[in-house]
Amino acid sequence: MTSITFRGIEFDSAGEALQHTEAAGGQAILIDGRNFVMTEAEVTRIATAGVEFAHFVEHETADGVYRIMTIPVN
Repeated sequence: MTSITFRGIEFDSAGEALQHTEAAGGQAILIDGRNFVMTEAEVTRIATAGVEFAHFVEHETADGVYRIMTIPVN
């Protein structure tokens, strides 16, 4: 297994990570079951390196409920 070092802020939940991106920018992602916020450049760097992760996004359902979804990368 290859390891890679990255810079990000870890959060206890996906919701907290998304709230941070709304306040301070960056992207909320899930790596190995852990929630992080990273800069756009850092996310691009780890994606280019082949790291498996998922972006968090908020999706509004037809009945107006917001749900957090993941979009896998690599």
